[in-house]
Amino acid sequence: MGTAEFACPSLAALDESPGIEVVGVVTQPDRPKGRELIPHPPAVKLEAELRNLPVHQPERLRSDIQYLEQIAPGLIIVAAYGQILPQTILDLPPHGCLNVHGSLLPAYRGAAPIQRAILDGQAETGVTI
Repeated sequence: MGTAEFACPSLAALDESPGIEVVGVVTQPDRPKGRELIPHPPAVKLEAELRNLPVHQPERLRSDIQYLEQIAPGLIIVAAYGQILPQTILDLPPHGCLNVHGSLLPAYRGAAPIQRAILDGQAETGVTI
């Protein structure tokens, strides 16, 4: 599960790892951008399509859990998805959920951790799993 460019390397690494099957990719819906408000796909959708992976773009996770139940993931990995996952999703996979966060928590928790670290003049940051 991911949306922003930050999530693409994680998706690529998983897809290229022997013994791991990516059964589906969940990302945010295409959103309008620019003056013309033309819908643009999230970076993760483009990456998944390049890899011929199935993509699902629910408007609301809470009302669309059936997709995840259908693909029955053993583990869910989340990177820059943009929504807090409801407990029903966290409880779904038998091996749980992992989140890839773009800062050394607890610093810069929440949205845009990399941008906030840069604005604060941090010379070094990292990733928390």
